[in-house]
Amino acid sequence: MQFDAIVVGSGITGGWAAKELTQAGLKVLMIERGREIVHGEYENELKDPWEMPFRGGGDADLYAREYPVQMLNRQFNEYTQGHFVNDKDNPYSNAPGSKFNWLRSYQLGGRSLTWGRQSYRWSDYDFIANKRDGNGTDWPIRYADLAPWYDKVEEFIGVSGAPEGLPQLPDGKFQPAMALNVVEQHARKAIAEKFGRCLTVGRTANMTQAKPDEGRSECQNRSICARGCSFGAYFSTQSSTLPAAKATGNLTVVTDAIVEAVDYDAKTNRVIGVRYVNTQDGTRGAATARVVFLNAGAFNSVHLLLNSRSEAMPNGLANASGALGTQIMDHASTLSTIALFPQFNDRTTFGNRPTGVVVARYRNMDAIDGAGHTRGYSYQGGALQSNWGAGKREAGVGEALKTRLHTPGMWRMVLVAFADCVPRDSNRLQLDPVKTDRFGIPQLQIQFAFGKEEQAALAQAKADAAEMMVAAGGKVIMGSDQPGTGGMAIHEMGGARMGHDPKTSVLNKWSQAHDVPNLFVTDGAQMASSACQNPSLTYMALTARACDAAVKMLREGKI
Repeated sequence: MQFDAIVVGSGITGGWAAKELTQAGLKVLMIERGREIVHGEYENELKDPWEMPFRGGGDADLYAREYPVQMLNRQFNEYTQGHFVNDKDNPYSNAPGSKFNWLRSYQLGGRSLTWGRQSYRWSDYDFIANKRDGNGTDWPIRYADLAPWYDKVEEFIGVSGAPEGLPQLPDGKFQPAMALNVVEQHARKAIAEKFGRCLTVGRTANMTQAKPDEGRSECQNRSICARGCSFGAYFSTQSSTLPAAKATGNLTVVTDAIVEAVDYDAKTNRVIGVRYVNTQDGTRGAATARVVFLNAGAFNSVHLLLNSRSEAMPNGLANASGALGTQIMDHASTLSTIALFPQFNDRTTFGNRPTGVVVARYRNMDAIDGAGHTRGYSYQGGALQSNWGAGKREAGVGEALKTRLHTPGMWRMVLVAFADCVPRDSNRLQLDPVKTDRFGIPQLQIQFAFGKEEQAALAQAKADAAEMMVAAGGKVIMGSDQPGTGGMAIHEMGGARMGHDPKTSVLNKWSQAHDVPNLFVTDGAQMASSACQNPSLTYMALTARACDAAVKMLREGKI
């Protein structure tokens, strides 16, 4: 099969690459390793608990055998288990002494069906962090380079949020914001008055205004997004970018196909296509193209580059620098505080808002004021009451229990810290020297640990969170300063970072491989630092920008 472009992966960035390249007139092949899922045909979306074999809780024995990592994801349950990988069939290894929980979704749409939808712009505080403190390599771009692409992405996917005028968390092209509840409004006011910090509603790719021309409704406030949304109210590949790409007539989609290698021609110094394995029958196939985009997810794209080693590039494709696989990151995250607010128990809410709140970064901006760390942290969380589900943990039966559970529980507010992860060469990916998967492909081995900077940031975040809750009149009942296991923020990134210098980075400012001009990597692998806010919006903006650059290079005969 011959195409103008091949896109490996169909998730958040793969969908964007397919959309942008097909709309530019290119014939595009999108290859997805997982099964096809058709928009609107989400098998468990509308089911009630009594329609599920395990009432939504799932088969604990099955999960222990085949989903021991994926079951740790808070979105994983009996309704959604089909949107997560089977760990037994998709093995990876941890390096000795290392622990990383790799949470994955392999199907058409990838993790765009299961992501948390939090959509935040990065600022120059983030893009200059490496240069300022000397960790990692300097980004070859700044906020101004990406701002118009943030505009493009936000307007297309639909992001609801409140403008706040913060330089560290730039405003975007927002749909009307969802409302803060009564406790959050109170905390927002107290935190601003006492500390000058900003608590705002989470900026989320859940629409509050419909796009009828695109078949997308406003959010129904069900907060069951990971089941799939037939309303198209949140951004996913199925609801948004895939229909746009298909409408051009230029897209071919192949599912159930694992790309095992990108083929490289040493004579022309170009990639010429990919080789893949059909996961249903084990047969192998190939496709060729003028340009290849890797969008398989940060670690999978690095895995693919490492496995695409050849006589000309024995250490992995596009790895003359030796940087490939190094400086992987995930946000250091912990439950910083839970505080009770019984004074608001006479108030309640209606509906299930599918986003929380964020307290924007305020440390280490214009001056270094972090205690033992030079990067930032922010908080996500919100105020909530227990509902009828609390009954599964209480004694009772019949009408008396049901009557009691009609009354909402006490208000509590949760703040979870997300701290910037310092890029380190010791945190890396490599091919397992012994283990392979069922198709004979070497397994990916992960080596990862948080360091003293992340520990210090979370310690300060715990103290700050308690201080803010007390100032708002809350009673703090617990808090932690210990990071969760690597991977639990589900923001893995890095391994094929951008940079100015081909000697210290894998990609240039266009997400283009320094060593191979017609190879682009536009998922999380390209990230040179982690910031402290969710990265998906930045991945999408970088992808749209890279596609524009690649099309121009193709038309000019440069690649």
